Amino acid sequence: MLDRLFAAPSVSSMIPAHDTSNLPVIELLAEWTEALGFKNSVNAIEGAPGKYNLVATMGHGQGGLVLAGHTDTVPWDQGLWHHDPFRATFVDGRVYGLGAADMKSFFALVLDALRSMDSKALSAPLILVATADEESTMSGARALTTVGISSSRHALIGEPTGMRPVRAHKGIMMEALRVIGHSGHSSNPALGLNAIEGMQKVMEALVAWRRELQATHSDAQFLVPVPTMNLGHIHGGDNPNRICPSCELQLDLRPLPGMEIESLRMELRERAHRALEGSGFTLEHEALFGGVPPMATPAASDIVQAAERLTGNSAEAVAFATEAPYFTALGAETVVLGPGDIEQAHQPDEFLMLDRIAPMQRVVSSMVENFCQRDGDNR
Repeated sequence: MLDRLFAAPSVSSMIPAHDTSNLPVIELLAEWTEALGFKNSVNAIEGAPGKYNLVATMGHGQGGLVLAGHTDTVPWDQGLWHHDPFRATFVDGRVYGLGAADMKSFFALVLDALRSMDSKALSAPLILVATADEESTMSGARALTTVGISSSRHALIGEPTGMRPVRAHKGIMMEALRVIGHSGHSSNPALGLNAIEGMQKVMEALVAWRRELQATHSDAQFLVPVPTMNLGHIHGGDNPNRICPSCELQLDLRPLPGMEIESLRMELRERAHRALEGSGFTLEHEALFGGVPPMATPAASDIVQAAERLTGNSAEAVAFATEAPYFTALGAETVVLGPGDIEQAHQPDEFLMLDRIAPMQRVVSSMVENFCQRDGDNR
């Protein structure tokens, strides 16, 4: 199963030349879930040609458990891999392949763990969800609201967490700001309006805002307890002796739980506009993607308590974003827990430790028993 999953390219990228369909992976998962008795719904994602979600359901009723993950990978670094990224290579207690840690392996180990399950024992639904484009636009997770997954259940997302449950993570938003001036000969500054100098005003305002955010928002459960803003890319001008007519800055902002993406985006743009008032510059702005909200599941929730009990690890908070907020929005108490290590994600020679497979399968089987096969509050 691992070999067939790795062999099916499903790269998602903002660069069209690198982007591929995830349908081959979805078709594999649909074949395997159907053989286990799941009822499948394969859904094309509107506005994303070649991209599909799978929702596979077994059992009926309210509550239950969602086992979820994304089918896509990032592009791979040709020439840097020592193993074929599109084969499952087993060496020294590891399996190598593109998606080994992040996160195709999760689907194989889940389906293998469910082979011996008696579907007649289910008293609440068990749902496997496989999404597209988590690594780029999150279009798959966003589309889940249109396919009728009912609320009031629990969800486990198998992202690489090293078998440590994650109950909270920061969000992420990315924005492009463009300052427009006008060009002229550099021998006379009065002949133009230098967009680089205008962007300097914007950057000073943003750095001051970052200080304000970090002074007023803090959450000690995170390694970096404050929201962060990274000014990650800047480009302007084309020659030293020409006044720069246009300058673009791209940044990311990672908010804490309780901070709203759209409110932050509006505040960012307002601060940038105020920085240029009366200067003659024009400001343009663009959301590079819609953003992922922060997520926090209460420590006392059933799914978090079960994850801690089954792994022997306390639930943590992380800085990277996942699809968890979209399952939370559907009404599910959500925990992120998977066998891979985040240090392996997006790396050449990505691997999964083989000794993580059996423990993760035991967690999955116990979660199904706890939330789908027992009457009571946990269901």
